[in-house]
Amino acid sequence: MNLYAVEYSYVTDAAALDEHRPAHREFLRALLPTPLVVAGAYQEADSPGALLLVRADSDAEVEQLLDEDPFWQRKLITQRRVRLWNPGIGTVQ
Repeated sequence: MNLYAVEYSYVTDAAALDEHRPAHREFLRALLPTPLVVAGAYQEADSPGALLLVRADSDAEVEQLLDEDPFWQRKLITQRRVRLWNPGIGTVQ
């Protein structure tokens, strides 16, 4: 299996994000520990988004999996970038 870095960019509508965040987090928690390795929000308030590390066989598999994210389905993610990632230093569980 490969490791993919997924970057989410969110809408700036804080109320909509807050309303649907519980379902979004529940969805992500259900993916732990595989295929989701870790996920977390960026802390810059002016450009909301998140980084996820996902194990999968292909970027298409990652996209298909994350199509079920409630944030994606409600168009609260304005951009989703999936990139094959090679952790050259350190380890990822």
